[in-house]
Amino acid sequence: MPSDHGSGGGSGGTPPTLPLPLQALREFLKLESAGGILLLAAAALALVISNSPLASQYEQLLALHFGPALGPVSLDKSLLHWINDGLMAVFFFLVGLEIKREVVEGELSSARQVALPGLCALGGMAVPALVFLAFNWTVPENHAGWAIPAATDIAFAMGVMALLGNRVPEGLKIFLLALAIIDDLGAIVIIAIFYTADLSLLSLGLAAIGIVGLILLNRIGVLRLTPYVLVGVFIWVCVLKSGVHATLAGVAIAFAIPLKVAGPREQAPLRRCEHALHPWVTFGIMPVFAFANAGVALGGGGLQALMQPLGLGVAGGLFIGKQLGVMLVAVLGAALGLFRLPDRVSWAQMYGASVLTGIGFTMSLFIGTLAFAGPEAAAPLRLGVIAGSLLSAVLGYVVLRLAPASRVD
Repeated sequence: MPSDHGSGGGSGGTPPTLPLPLQALREFLKLESAGGILLLAAAALALVISNSPLASQYEQLLALHFGPALGPVSLDKSLLHWINDGLMAVFFFLVGLEIKREVVEGELSSARQVALPGLCALGGMAVPALVFLAFNWTVPENHAGWAIPAATDIAFAMGVMALLGNRVPEGLKIFLLALAIIDDLGAIVIIAIFYTADLSLLSLGLAAIGIVGLILLNRIGVLRLTPYVLVGVFIWVCVLKSGVHATLAGVAIAFAIPLKVAGPREQAPLRRCEHALHPWVTFGIMPVFAFANAGVALGGGGLQALMQPLGLGVAGGLFIGKQLGVMLVAVLGAALGLFRLPDRVSWAQMYGASVLTGIGFTMSLFIGTLAFAGPEAAAPLRLGVIAGSLLSAVLGYVVLRLAPASRVD
């Protein structure tokens, strides 16, 4: 931290004492679990407002339309769409940066490192989809939501694990982080393939030209972020108009940001961009998204919506399907000698981590908005996501709290 030589009172190099509320805020923001706590608080606030006299104002705010227009190109959208198509593109951009860094030089950079979280992630995507379809087999119009319980919310899951401190071995944290990142990559692929509307070939062609431009910037060694941002905005507008969901533009742009440079690693554009964006996404974009998408009226039959096939399918997919899929692959893979558990990790701890993968909050809500546009699906969808995620968070925490650690050899 820079010294504060100009501060008055006391010794010249002593930084000024912050007021107690600001000190408490600074300490809170340092917590690994702070993002998950803020995310939960935003969702809870949305639920409270949706069941209060302010409910109509909440809906009117999200329906407020605004945006620029340039000739035939108009970006007039509701506030909810700006959040889901605009702010979430920044979220996916950060996800793309994290995936690229982990694949190039991190926990996903070798087949040996990828084997356990990669195969468990596949099981944790397939089984929840089957559980969802089992609950909705007789309701064909709900089948489009099969992917809703497929992904894990990194901030929430890692936040719960961070609450346990050193009771959780480092190897288990790395496993959960790698699995969640692979889950996100799988969700990106699913969105691109299964949740794409009518395509505009012209817009896609222009977006492709923009992506080629980003690749050229990378190849010729451009390290300033400004050119990438300008081309990235062009790509985002093109993808927004193409029929492919605009958030995928964020991933495509992220993969073109340079990671390897001749100087110190910290000077790499990808690392600088990731470091700068992380607090904005964690403490800004994700809570705003949760606030905009978690509101649902619980009165007048709202709670009964959870018992509908859609609500049960989402909640069951997250709470039952995720842990079952991850543990099934882990046990079978270990028995076949494909991989072994991380160092100092017991099977009980592995089960606790598998339960935490059922926290699908942000990504599940997001995929749900793509799968079901009508308001009639909002209540069962949101209640299913909230119920499945909260059950997974509570049970995962309890299991990891009580689980004995693996004996150190």
